[in-house]
Amino acid sequence: MNSQIIDTIKQYSTIIIHRHVRPDPDAYGSQLGLKYLLEQNYPDKRILAAGTHDYTMDFLDFPDAVEDQDFEGALVIVTDTANTERVDDQRYKTGAKLIKIDHHPNDDAYGDIVSVDTTASSASELIYELFAYGSEHEGWTLSAKAARLLYAGIIGDTGRFLFPSTTQKTFAIAGELIKFEFDRNELHNGMYEMDRKLLHLQGYMYQNFKMDENGAAHVKITKDILKEFSVTATDTSLLVGSLGNVKGMKAWVILIEEDTEIRVRLRSKGPIINTLAKEFGGGGHPMASGATAYSWEEADLVIQRLAEICAAAK
Repeated sequence: MNSQIIDTIKQYSTIIIHRHVRPDPDAYGSQLGLKYLLEQNYPDKRILAAGTHDYTMDFLDFPDAVEDQDFEGALVIVTDTANTERVDDQRYKTGAKLIKIDHHPNDDAYGDIVSVDTTASSASELIYELFAYGSEHEGWTLSAKAARLLYAGIIGDTGRFLFPSTTQKTFAIAGELIKFEFDRNELHNGMYEMDRKLLHLQGYMYQNFKMDENGAAHVKITKDILKEFSVTATDTSLLVGSLGNVKGMKAWVILIEEDTEIRVRLRSKGPIINTLAKEFGGGGHPMASGATAYSWEEADLVIQRLAEICAAAK
């Protein structure tokens, strides 16, 4: 598959790379890591990264301004995005050819070329494997800038190598990436340091979460609570894993109210929860998923279903 992807890349002078909405480090890491990888090895090609910038990713990098005409005759590559609804910038459909590179379950097999490996820890790991193949067969090289982004994507999606998705291959790739000259301390600080207001909200979550006898937990963060702590719904992405520190916790959902919808952020230590996310129009990994509810009544149904899943897993 990597051979087919590289052969396709060679055929296009303009390549536009997309990732998912509400981006995390792996979305930026795989998208922009691929951009700089291709720029390094094909300096005559025009490589663009599409999508709306998320300020929480300022420490990583920034996407490009992409015009409608840029898509004419362009190769489009979408990384780290399971389904078409979550692609950031729906103009991805207007290119000449489409490649999907992802590590989520392939429920939506879009694209002319589909490269999906659910055993990979992250999309960034898959981009490194593409580089490794290119290095062996095409003489590709990797810049420190690209290595930094791929490393960020890997540690982001593995929870600093704590999640079960971390494999021996993941550690081996991370070991190769840290050979490049970039400031890991600065990168880690950018990823995990939090403003005091977020730490205060984290304290609120610890004081107010509810957990049943089967280890299913939830916490509701309303717009009033966001306002009280002077944080945005996007800010709360840094707090999703917090409840995992609670002893006896099997799975949890954090519900964040926005103007017209409620973000549903699901995490698990064992029970499969991406099937639950799919019930509410979302998806993701077996133990880390997201969805959307459109009322607190619907959000309560998510809580109820999570309780049922944890009870069944007892």
